[in-house]
Amino acid sequence: METDVLIVGGSAAGLMAGITAKKHYPEKNITIVRKEEKVLIPCGIPYTLHTVEGPENNIIPDEAATGKDIDLIINEVVEINRENKNVKLKNGELIGYEKLVLGIGSSPFLPPIKGANLENVYTVKKDFDLLKEMRNKVKENKEIVIIGGGFIGVEFADEIRKNDDTNVTIIEILDNVLSLVCDDILCEKAENKLRENGVNVLTESKVIEIVGDQKAKKVKLESGKEIPADLVIIATGVEPNTELASKAGLDSGPKKGILVDEYMRTSDPDIFACGDCVEKPSYFGENFQAAWLASIATNEGRVVGANLYNLRRKKQKSIGIFSTIVDDLALGVAGLTKKQAENAGIEVVEGHAEAVNRHPGSMPGAQLLGVSLIFQKYDGIIIGAQVYGAASAGEFLNILGLAIEKQMTAEDLATLQVGTHPALTASPVPYQLINAAEDAVIKLNL
Repeated sequence: METDVLIVGGSAAGLMAGITAKKHYPEKNITIVRKEEKVLIPCGIPYTLHTVEGPENNIIPDEAATGKDIDLIINEVVEINRENKNVKLKNGELIGYEKLVLGIGSSPFLPPIKGANLENVYTVKKDFDLLKEMRNKVKENKEIVIIGGGFIGVEFADEIRKNDDTNVTIIEILDNVLSLVCDDILCEKAENKLRENGVNVLTESKVIEIVGDQKAKKVKLESGKEIPADLVIIATGVEPNTELASKAGLDSGPKKGILVDEYMRTSDPDIFACGDCVEKPSYFGENFQAAWLASIATNEGRVVGANLYNLRRKKQKSIGIFSTIVDDLALGVAGLTKKQAENAGIEVVEGHAEAVNRHPGSMPGAQLLGVSLIFQKYDGIIIGAQVYGAASAGEFLNILGLAIEKQMTAEDLATLQVGTHPALTASPVPYQLINAAEDAVIKLNL
């Protein structure tokens, strides 16, 4: 079989690369090969346990590809022959290509914990059947322990606590949940909200063993404390899938992802890569860790799809824009936290403001929305932002991500022109983004 563009992987990055390629090169034959019968929406995985009532309601439909005149093959690519420009499938079939795209994702990182292979111990995989099994087991068991207090661990805890008669414990090795990506104010707000809803939050706690015969029974901490555990979910991050690329002799980077240039080309100019499998340089330099996010993966897919036959787009280095919600508390981060900046030796000024997100505050749906902005002291350029409170925090962060990318200053943001409406936004007088910037301007001028 021959095709013009062959895409390996059909999740966020690969699918977006295919859709974009079809828009830019409609005359080309595009084929996606993926090994999954059903592809999950990555960010919706925690919500399959309760909110959306199962993984079957968190599926990317095949029509997202086939409806765009993209061929879809359910199989697994096991080998790339760069010289002959073809790939070998698990069933032995060969597919030739002009251009190859690798969107082969990531796998859960499993820390060295004794007992992690016991029954009722799960990692967070993008696996439909495994998630269906996990959901059923969560409903059947009372004592649930989540190892890892990042966004995924927190979202799983917030979902599971909605089940009746379930005790949920998060165990985090650092001083706060979300500590790697948020400053203390947001971490503490998240922890307080979790505890209000009955989640047991243990920080500065290291798991050394999951204890049981065949099934998990308890989790043992380095301190000697033991936590009852009928079921354990390990949510300690991911690592890029690079085995297929490495076997083909493609270069990898210092953080173990597939190395690509600014056009998302690998060390073979006819092979592109995007998504979690790719090395991700941070916008802020090599001393900072970029994130693995579906939003970044789709952005990279758009770059790849446009560049296959004509280099039209350059990939921007990753800023990192995160958001989540714990019960009714939305929170998130764009760029660097104050803690990350100061640890890197960057002197910063922080501006802060909060107000209700409607005006007057008696309007239906009014909630508190707080904004913290981080600026470099020497030039006043924004390098980070954190938002918490109302659900509009998510879109606020997207705007602030653009402000970081365009290197706007505190003065730029303090004089930003905005539109407001009583039912949709805060009043123009206490408008959070502008007032946080103004707070920073005053401090920068002291």
